[in-house]
Amino acid sequence: MKKILIIVLSNLKHDARVRRQLNALKKNYQTTIICFDGDPSPEYELVVIKPTALTFLRKSTASVFLLLKLHAIAHKILHDYSYVLSGFASIRFDAVIANDVETLPLAFQFPGSPKVIFDAHEYAPRHFEDKWMWRLFFQDFNTWLCKKYIPLTSAMLTVGNGLALEYEKHFHVRAQIITNANDYADLDPSPLQDNKIRMVHHGIATPSRKLELMIEMMTMLDDRFTLDLILMIPGFASKKTRHYIDDLRRKIHSDARIKIVPPVPSTEVVATLHKYDIGVFLIPPINFNYQNTLPNKLFDFIQARLGVAIGPTPEMSQIVNQYNTGVVSEDFTPQSLAMKLNKLTKVEVEMYKQNSGKAARDLNAEANAKKLIDILTAVLHQDKGSR
Repeated sequence: MKKILIIVLSNLKHDARVRRQLNALKKNYQTTIICFDGDPSPEYELVVIKPTALTFLRKSTASVFLLLKLHAIAHKILHDYSYVLSGFASIRFDAVIANDVETLPLAFQFPGSPKVIFDAHEYAPRHFEDKWMWRLFFQDFNTWLCKKYIPLTSAMLTVGNGLALEYEKHFHVRAQIITNANDYADLDPSPLQDNKIRMVHHGIATPSRKLELMIEMMTMLDDRFTLDLILMIPGFASKKTRHYIDDLRRKIHSDARIKIVPPVPSTEVVATLHKYDIGVFLIPPINFNYQNTLPNKLFDFIQARLGVAIGPTPEMSQIVNQYNTGVVSEDFTPQSLAMKLNKLTKVEVEMYKQNSGKAARDLNAEANAKKLIDILTAVLHQDKGSR
């Protein structure tokens, strides 16, 4: 049986995309995953590594090397997990799936020179381009990682077409698309309550996502609408991000129609969303990745048999319009999306929920798993040195 290694610098419990990679491969391959945390299983080997402790001294030292463009040294300071290699000295993997650009240097250090598949969850050189500090320290760093390692990979994946085209434009490698679709859920749409439209948003609470726009939108909607915000604070969050959810609570304290709800495990998201009617996501395109986002939550809404209400983000809009699963605002203002929502009738909401059932049969993790296995099979049959 072929040996496959997956590397991700995150908590597997909260990383739905990587968990779906693991689920796709674990039955047909001897699979090992290196991550920050996860649930042990007899179906794969789990290797837990501790995140690098970014002390003030470490961050200050790394900053100097980043500014001097000594990127290899900076990477070693920020992401030195090479100690894990000692546990694999006698193991020869056939392929490594490296998730996000920071894992690529480690992926190429394993003995036996396994084939490397790079899964780019974002467009790394413009990840947080809206923040000047990130541009100053990390834009060139991420670009260096891409230039150095992407040409060495045997295949490349990403989440949507906009990101794939940008990687191809700058690094001359065409990434194949594996979307963030969730597992197929065999559900019927939940019935609408009398004269109520229950809306929901779920995801990470971070200031750059401008969640307050959806709260502002609620002030413009009629009394049929409620909104639950199922929010999670990432473990690596800054102090500013951790305080953001408190700011949101202050904004909604006088509106009983809006609630902030505790997060649930990612394996329970679809079942939790199923009781709602419309999934809402209004994210202004403040950086390239937000402009081209095709997130988990859109596919979660669809699998939960919800209607969808979004801003005019191109690839999300394409899916919503193709399957007629909801409404797309004219721009990214709360006024524009509120105008679309206020016009909805009960019959239209029911139709959108039914149409999500049709979309769910096409847009699911099972279809993506077949594609991933096809890509991996092709990579494993490549000759050494070919792409």
